[in-house]
Amino acid sequence: MRDFRDAKLMAKSLREALAERKVELTHSQVLELVATQFGYDNWNILAARIDAAEPQQSKRDAVSIQPAIPIFRIFSVDKAMEFYRDFLGFTVDWEHRFGENFPLYCQISRSGMLMHLSEHAGDASPGARVFVPMTGARAFQQELIGKNYPYMKPGLQQADWGLEVTVTDPFSNRITFCEREIKPQA
Repeated sequence: MRDFRDAKLMAKSLREALAERKVELTHSQVLELVATQFGYDNWNILAARIDAAEPQQSKRDAVSIQPAIPIFRIFSVDKAMEFYRDFLGFTVDWEHRFGENFPLYCQISRSGMLMHLSEHAGDASPGARVFVPMTGARAFQQELIGKNYPYMKPGLQQADWGLEVTVTDPFSNRITFCEREIKPQA
């Protein structure tokens, strides 16, 4: 059963139902109608009631740290795309340049992993390394070998902490993909 906390959803449903009947109201007008239906003078009072009913986050929960996004320095967009997009299978999410004939800054992603690639001199130093936890290391390594990329044939390395596939981009940046293994405690 719906209550006042569902007011926004109710307003949206009401607006859609009215629009089907060729009655056009703004979102604000519909919010005011819903507030009146719940016995409040206006939407602001109902909105305050909704806000007060929501569980308040503790101060500890107020800080949320997200996964880091590594920035790798690149010197050639063509070589970077050949490596990251064509070989590793990343998707280019967006690109930014301050103007025509300016350095590229872009975001790439694959399976939830985000990376930034930058031609800007001050953003990062070539030769960086990033450690990426993953599952399916063997399948990933086989996928890469199957692409027949002429500059790299990554192998599998068994480390104490898991199975690793390490690649090095054309700018000496390294990525170690690792399928971590939990060893039984003695």
